[in-house]
Amino acid sequence: MRINILQHTPDEGPGAISEWAHRGGHEVYTYHPRFFNGILPTADETDLLIILGGPCSPNDDDQYVLAERDLIRELIKQNKPIFGACFGAQQITKALGYTVGKSPVKEVGWGIVTLESDVISGLPKSMNVLHWHEEMFNLPKDANLLFSSEGLKNQGFELNHKVVGLQFHLESLEDNVREMVVNDYPYLTDSVFGQSKDDVLNQKVPLENKTVLFKILDYITA
Repeated sequence: MRINILQHTPDEGPGAISEWAHRGGHEVYTYHPRFFNGILPTADETDLLIILGGPCSPNDDDQYVLAERDLIRELIKQNKPIFGACFGAQQITKALGYTVGKSPVKEVGWGIVTLESDVISGLPKSMNVLHWHEEMFNLPKDANLLFSSEGLKNQGFELNHKVVGLQFHLESLEDNVREMVVNDYPYLTDSVFGQSKDDVLNQKVPLENKTVLFKILDYITA
């Protein structure tokens, strides 16, 4: 299987997604459309699309942002699996014709999400996950709401057994968290969680986060 990853900032890489891919013997191709003239894969050369986070917004009018959504729509038409994290989840919903706007709370740091659907079996009822956002997606009409947090209802969705978008980061391993924090810790200001950079760094990544990520990737590629 060819896995195409869209990465939008140096400090938000695929993390545990790479582990899952290599465990399955898959080929990984990482694209950086924000930095390399908007180069993207075609739908025909994509077996699984991963759309990572970043400082960009789906409401930006950059050509690569629009082109990514064209790719998403074509993959959905072809019934191919897509996983989106943060900006990636927002891009999927925007591609489907739904709006992305300011979240009622800025969530940056560690916070609890609770499970809202059993469409994917074996997921925990609640999880402590890494958030790094202040925008939110609106839930597509036919999607299942997967997760919510105290401050934000729409934290994750599943669509047609092939598409999952999460507002938070399950892919981040210990080194990924360190990279995000040391480069972008000022973004913690005004977060509803009230955490310092040391607070974020001192929280170990829960082992179940990677397990849940793997279950989701297994589910959409089954």
